[in-house]
Amino acid sequence: MRSFKLGTQSEKCAEDYRLQPLTVEFKAGWPDSLSFIICPVKTEPAPSAALPIVNIAAYRFAALQDLQALRTELLALCRAGQLRGTILLSSEGINLFMAGESAAIESLLARLRALPGLESLAAKYSYTAHQPFRRLLVRIKREIIAFGVPGINPAQRTSPKLAPQQLKTWLDEGRPITLLDTRNDYEVKLGTFENALPAGVDHFRDFPAAVAKLPEELKEQTVVMFCTGGIRCEKAGPYMESQGFKNVLQLEGGILKYFEDCGGAHYNGECFVFDQRVGVDPGLHESDAALCFKCLSPLTADEQQDARYVAGKSCPWCFRSDAEHAAALLQSRNVAMRKAMHPLPGSIPADVFRPLRVPQDCDGLTVLATFCRVLGHLSADYWDTECRAGNLLDSKHQVLAAAHIVHAGDRLLHRLAQTLEPDVNGDITVLYEDEALLVLNKPAPLPMHAGGRYTRNTLQQALNTVYRPQKPKPAHRLDANTTGLVIAARSRHFAGRLQSQFTDGRVSKTYLVRVHGHPLQDGFRCDAPIGREVCASGTREVDEQNGDEASTLLKVLQRLADGTSLLEAKPLTGRTNQIRIHCAYLGYAVVGDAAYRDGDTVPRLTKEMGEPPLCLHAWQISFAHPVSGVAVTFTAPPPEWAD
Repeated sequence: MRSFKLGTQSEKCAEDYRLQPLTVEFKAGWPDSLSFIICPVKTEPAPSAALPIVNIAAYRFAALQDLQALRTELLALCRAGQLRGTILLSSEGINLFMAGESAAIESLLARLRALPGLESLAAKYSYTAHQPFRRLLVRIKREIIAFGVPGINPAQRTSPKLAPQQLKTWLDEGRPITLLDTRNDYEVKLGTFENALPAGVDHFRDFPAAVAKLPEELKEQTVVMFCTGGIRCEKAGPYMESQGFKNVLQLEGGILKYFEDCGGAHYNGECFVFDQRVGVDPGLHESDAALCFKCLSPLTADEQQDARYVAGKSCPWCFRSDAEHAAALLQSRNVAMRKAMHPLPGSIPADVFRPLRVPQDCDGLTVLATFCRVLGHLSADYWDTECRAGNLLDSKHQVLAAAHIVHAGDRLLHRLAQTLEPDVNGDITVLYEDEALLVLNKPAPLPMHAGGRYTRNTLQQALNTVYRPQKPKPAHRLDANTTGLVIAARSRHFAGRLQSQFTDGRVSKTYLVRVHGHPLQDGFRCDAPIGREVCASGTREVDEQNGDEASTLLKVLQRLADGTSLLEAKPLTGRTNQIRIHCAYLGYAVVGDAAYRDGDTVPRLTKEMGEPPLCLHAWQISFAHPVSGVAVTFTAPPPEWAD
């Protein structure tokens, strides 16, 4: 028997790899020569004084449970270690980007690897001189990478992985493959592999539509897909296979792992990363790239020297004069709004899912008992029928049995199968927008939020569609049959600044209203208190004894020959239906009002939204801009009845 040893070849090798001496024994009958492939395991270099912050990126698809308790524990662990970044938790797995001191990072990884299914959680390391994240977020999500295609479960199966070194070898050899970049267009702009085919998407949810546009001949070829760290490919690969692509591989560890193992060979530029670094070079060092917060385009050092680059405002890719930019932006938004609402989303049969969050007093009850208690206006027989039909679901859209036990905080769904919604007026117009807010002219009839028979035919649904992934939030409400100005905030931060002004009465609102009758005075005021309780008819009434303070200023603009008058109304308080209640109380009911009227002198109109809207229009609004604090005023064109 002969033996020999393989060991480290140099000090550099010893520093970079954990190489233990390897003894190979030759037994009788073996050939005289054998070939060996040595696969060393690279160690992570320790942080240095110049680069003390450890950055890790990691994900793993696994069936995780007790997410709320896990979130609480991880928040406490990260806060104790002064870590920052984002951890996304889902029943399908975990996705994280974290940074901090080495000991705290390793403590976090050790805890995660102790969880069932995360034992082999691998992290990609890089090092910076500063903390690249501003805050700590630990969130529970439906998906750890938003895709929106049911039936894709990477924890059970995903496409075969291709090691970075193997890809480099193939590219060195010139092997005929198609490299498919699954990232967003703005990421691709900063850098990608030579001759790679970009998917051409603005969001990963658009990937299925992009696949449908790929050349048919690609289905027979070898396709190697890649993204930043590999997580998007875990879902993209199985989806492509479901669409008939026969040989799909995913680059293991994505671009960052390729940089780590192979450097920048066959790659042009940098890799976009989702933190303050913006980009990293093939050495995984922070680059000089910046991000235009106007159009989200990554900018090279040369592009940052362009006179059109103004931090936070514009860059060479989105620069226009203020007038050009405003006109072009509004035109594109309104085209998108028409497309989103014509045809009406609710005119197409679709399953609608109504959410229900289990309250504390339903903890431990059955599914059936919970729906009967929370939504008791519908009969127990109705909920029993819905349950038997498989229309009561959990948050994963799994059908629940009637006897299934639920707990406080659980999210349940009520499926309304292949639902059609009544028609509304979808002619929403965007009058103004900037980085903080939107100003809209709402038509009527159009409900603002989901409720009753309306889920998709709403103003909020239109905003979600046009401004995705943002979900602009209206800062106030208008009735479905009221037209005019709606102010919406583009983020939670700005929503707080806007809504506080409405709450504190610092917003000035002026309405146009057409009423029955001719008021004797040209200007007058109503201070009748409005009751808090809703009457059996579904309306509120003046309550002189116990009502809330309410004041409205009214001014006659025109007395018309048909016996009606056009008024200007300024509510000084913000009670529900205040103008309509005060006008009816004074004997001048709003024309077209189905609920509040002057006794029997005004014919009752139907409450159905399909009827003509009432003559109430939110005409003008003034408030302090949430960014600059400067007073701004917006005006909506008057409707035909007030022109």
